Amino acid sequence: MARPGLTAYHRPILIRSLNLTDFRSYASARLDVGPGAVVLHGPNGAGKTNVLEALSLFTPGKGLRGATAQEMGRREPGEAAGRAWAVALTLTGDDGDEIRLGTGVQVAGAGRRMVRIEGETAQPGRLLEYMRPVWATPEHDRLFSDARAERLKFFDRLVFAADPGHAAAVAGYEKALRERLRLLVDGAEGREADPLWLDALEVRLAETGARAARARAETLTVLQAAIDARSDRPFPQADLGLAGEVETLAAEGADETTLAAAIREGMARARGRDAAAGRSLFGPHRADLTALHRAKNRPAAEGSSGEQKALALNLILAQVGRLSAGGAAPVLLLDEAPAHLDADRRAALFDEIVALNLQAFMTGTEAGLFAPLKGRAAFVRVEGGELISD
Repeated sequence: MARPGLTAYHRPILIRSLNLTDFRSYASARLDVGPGAVVLHGPNGAGKTNVLEALSLFTPGKGLRGATAQEMGRREPGEAAGRAWAVALTLTGDDGDEIRLGTGVQVAGAGRRMVRIEGETAQPGRLLEYMRPVWATPEHDRLFSDARAERLKFFDRLVFAADPGHAAAVAGYEKALRERLRLLVDGAEGREADPLWLDALEVRLAETGARAARARAETLTVLQAAIDARSDRPFPQADLGLAGEVETLAAEGADETTLAAAIREGMARARGRDAAAGRSLFGPHRADLTALHRAKNRPAAEGSSGEQKALALNLILAQVGRLSAGGAAPVLLLDEAPAHLDADRRAALFDEIVALNLQAFMTGTEAGLFAPLKGRAAFVRVEGGELISD
């Protein structure tokens, strides 16, 4: 539970320390930080991204690598399975209250990680009461030309960074979707599917899917306005959209009742097709984030890696600026931050992070790439499983 006097969602909270135990390449490591940016630099394979991944675990989901809990435990040569591992954060609120968060597995090879707040087991969704990690990785450098599902996952993280209830809606929807497909596939293989159970699952899909679609549409509207207001930045602007039948209705202002009815009807019509295909071909999980490079009037997917990265960063910066202005506690995680950015855009990115007074953790192979941040950020060398302050 939060300490007395701390009101979730509306009090500035800062990370003060990160402790890693048998996590990835780290046997034991501690990183003490203050407000502002942290630059993690070192050669490839030193463990820089592992630090970002550890921080990304303090939000619902699998973190920035999408890895399982079994994959995160440190292994010595000859060990078949990863060890039990732990990641712990100490935070402070603006009134000086100290908050302790932790996650990890207590048994080597465990498939599900635990979350603790002040030493007590908690649901992962409660982590969003304390911090809102938002990240970009090298995989996002081709965000708009890569797989649709990855774009939707990227956008959903932006949505629930501002609307924690969205994470629960998406998780509930995906769980019901898996159960429905299992029943349909069983039916296609000759094992009779219970129509009443299918009806019940589709009601659940309709309710959670409608909430998710509305949250996405509302976030898109707010972020588009934020991007439009950033015309003085050296990052390209995008005209955003969400493609999909349900998303079109949501963009037109349909309420959740109307959206739920459309989802339920569409799911019922798609039963035969989904059973034959072995996958669900209709629903909010099929949505796609679209973007048009405004200055060039062409789809973002046709742009270079540098252009796509700059477009994605503009979207991320618009979101973290919105969160900061609303009193939330965004934490920005940028893996290989300087990659594919020219010197002007690198400097502009760093200036904006400093101006927003964000806690941001950035990685790069060379400290020199972050030269504009000298004197304005903490520099940490990552070497041999250690985190060494410069």
